[in-house]
Amino acid sequence: MIFEPLPLPGAFRIRMEKREDARGSFARTFCAREFSEHGLSASLVQCNTSYNRLRGTLRGLHWQDSPHGEDKLVRATRGALWDVLVDLRRDSPTFLRWHGETLNADNGVMLYVPCGFAHGFVTLRDDTEVFYQMTTFYVSEAARGARYDDPAFAIRWPGVESLVVSERDLAFPPFDQNDPKYPE
Repeated sequence: MIFEPLPLPGAFRIRMEKREDARGSFARTFCAREFSEHGLSASLVQCNTSYNRLRGTLRGLHWQDSPHGEDKLVRATRGALWDVLVDLRRDSPTFLRWHGETLNADNGVMLYVPCGFAHGFVTLRDDTEVFYQMTTFYVSEAARGARYDDPAFAIRWPGVESLVVSERDLAFPPFDQNDPKYPE
């Protein structure tokens, strides 16, 4: 795997190194030793998948408050999405800055989203599936979110004619009314 730091401290783009031959290809998607060598949590305790029928499905922005904050490893296993992470760490030099990029089933790109970040995505194709690996178990009482169009972030989502957004995601309060809690 190739680890590339993103402009937001602690976040990484991770590229799979495919080994190809006449049969097809093989690539590692996780290695505890390599993650540890890059200072990333190698303790993955839960995996989830998100299937999205329609292009323009938007999920997020989500996070879990401390002490249940989580690191996530995210990749597309089918279709394509534009994935975004937002730094919510108040003591960070990149507080409220965001980074987004395209993940698809062919490009072999994964994003490592560290604790203290909000995460969301919009699908760019119908029938998109997203695979998540997390370092902390999901705790519903710790689940938090902010609207995808919150002016505190000013995220420039890619052009999609119509969005499919859950009522829950539309009902999140403005970020300035949230108080994310993360360990120092």
